This record gives sequence, C-alpha cells and structure tokens, in this order.
Amino acid sequence: MNDTEVSSSDGMSVEAVLDRVRTHTFHPVDETSFTVDRTLEEHGIADLDDDDWRVRLLAVRDLVRLGDAKTSETAGGLEDDDVQVRYVCATALGILRAQSEVESLERVVREDPDPLARSQAIVALGQIGATQSLDLLRDRHANDDSKDVRHQAELSIDRIEKGAVAEPDLEAAYRNLDENTFEQLAVGEGAPSFVLPDTDGRTWDLEDSIGDDWTVLIWVFADWCPVCHREFDELIELREELQEADINVATIECHGQYRGRVMVGREFEPEYWFAEESFIESYAEEIWWPHLLDRAGAVGAKYGVDPMAYAVHAEYINRPATIILDPTGAVRFAYYGTFWGDRPSIEETLAMIQSKEFEYENPERRQVASE
Repeated sequence: MNDTEVSSSDGMSVEAVLDRVRTHTFHPVDETSFTVDRTLEEHGIADLDDDDWRVRLLAVRDLVRLGDAKTSETAGGLEDDDVQVRYVCATALGILRAQSEVESLERVVREDPDPLARSQAIVALGQIGATQSLDLLRDRHANDDSKDVRHQAELSIDRIEKGAVAEPDLEAAYRNLDENTFEQLAVGEGAPSFVLPDTDGRTWDLEDSIGDDWTVLIWVFADWCPVCHREFDELIELREELQEADINVATIECHGQYRGRVMVGREFEPEYWFAEESFIESYAEEIWWPHLLDRAGAVGAKYGVDPMAYAVHAEYINRPATIILDPTGAVRFAYYGTFWGDRPSIEETLAMIQSKEFEYENPERRQVASE
C-alpha cells in the first residue's frame, strides 16, 4: 500500500471507510475531469503500482456492504470537502438503489462545483430510477457547463424512463469483491478463469475460448470514449483477418447491463460530441464479438486492469488494457496503459500474434519520474 491500508469491511463504520479515502493522497483531477499524474503533470498515471483505484474501489465495496441501514450516513458524505469522498458516496448510493437519498443526490447535482461529483450523482439517480428527478436531469442535460455531466444526464433520463434501474447483480458484484484475488495475472502463466455475461444475457466462459485459437481480451472504458469506438471500428474492419488468424476477441466493460448495452448500441444513441454520424445501425449489424459486463471490475482487478483508475469524461474508469492468451491459455502479452490512449491498436495486436513477437510501447507512454 502507498498511503492507506485497505482492509475488510468487517466491523467497519461509514466514517472509518470515508476516512480511508480522506487520508489517501490521490492524483489530482483537472477541470476537464482528467486524472493528472501529480509528478509528471500530464494526463494519466504512469506508476502501474499506484493504489488510487484500489482505495476507491474498496471504499465503494465497503459502503455497499454496510448497506441500506447506513445509507443516511453514506449520504452525509455527499457534503464532505473531499471530492473523492463525495464521489464514492454517490457511487455506493446508486449501486444500493437508495431511494431515500434522492434529495441528497439532487443537491449534489444542483450545487456541487465539481463535475466529477455532479456526474456520479446523476449516474446514481439513474440507477435508482428516480422519476421525481427527471425535470432536474432534463435541466442539467440542457444547461450544465460540463459536456460530460450533460451526457450522464441524457443516459439517466433514458434509463429512468425505461425503468432500467441498477440490477441486483451489480450490488452483489461489489459485495463479493475480494482484494486477495486482485492482480493475479502473470505473463507466461495460465490466465485466471472467469465467466461473464454479455450484453444479450448470454454467458461467456474463458475456458471455452481456449483450445485451438488465440484469445484477445480488451477492457474498454464506456460509451463516451471515442478511442473505444475507434477500436470497435477496427474490430469490424479486421473481422476476416482476425478470424483467419484463429483469434477470438472479447471486449469487456466495468459497468452494469444498461451501460454496457449503450456501448454496443442496444439502448439508444446519445448526442455524442465526437461522432459526426450515427453508428448504432452499423453496430447492430456488424458487432461480431461478445461485449462482456465486468460488474464492479471484479475480473479486471484480478487481471491487473485497475478499475476506477482514471477520471475521464467525469467518471472513473479502468486502466486501458489488452491481454493476449495463446491457444493453451497462457498469457503471452499483458499491456496496461498509462493514459486513456495508451495501448496497441487492433491492427498492432493482430500483427503481434501473427509474428509471435509480443513487444509494444506507445510512443507517448507516461514514464515514472526518476527519483
């Protein structure tokens, strides 16, 4: 641990959980909601051993474990001076579907100066299914200064109108997080097994992918990520080449069902600021690989992907990662990015498998500052 000892929630109080967050030294988040390496003063986090993600993730887990009986105390954290505390409290309240704390979340949406907190409070209102908040969300969608907050408002309006509240499986995934299983992946060894659902409700078992084919696992951020959509475009364009090379691909997202379905165009198409034309129709016809739901980032944490590592577009997301497994299930390549655009393209990934030379480094990769 760097700054904060993260322990089990057994015997924990809300205040003890929040104090772990307050006393941890996080990398700062700038006015555009990008995490900034405190030493390099660049977007991203260069140090792959950084613990920011772990402190956040386990704080959310512990607040969820404390459960409904403590939601009023958790909501009290929405008034904390530390935006990280406000963020984890809003996150937990949404996962718990804490209807009793809607007014507290609405106050954050109206008054909080930080788009990181406003965004997550809006996400929580959508997860709760707060129909009474629709007018406020429509106002924020039209008028908030942050495009990222406006985007989350648009998503929450849609899911409230559909009744698409956070599923119990999301809460269960957070409750069941076990830090003893984190960061088990090692290049040269067998990949940890897992089974995850896809956005259509089917289950995908890693064991079924191992045999005669290679397997590529790609953790993507969220529907608002233009880099992720470019990777989807590449996967569509290179389908024939990937299949001819006997490569199975799965993309993985650390969200619940609704958010994962937005990513693949199965819910609706938000007003993306980076898209010149609609891609929903092409996604419906052309996405050929499974898009998996890694609720709570449980598998990502096991694979070293660091869920809740960066704030990008006003939401913490995983460290960008590409994992390549050979036909025996052994890990041949594990790349963890240091900023949002740091990982091999699909074409570069294909070339590594074809050549059996697993070397890649982004020319803009962040380097840990020398002592």
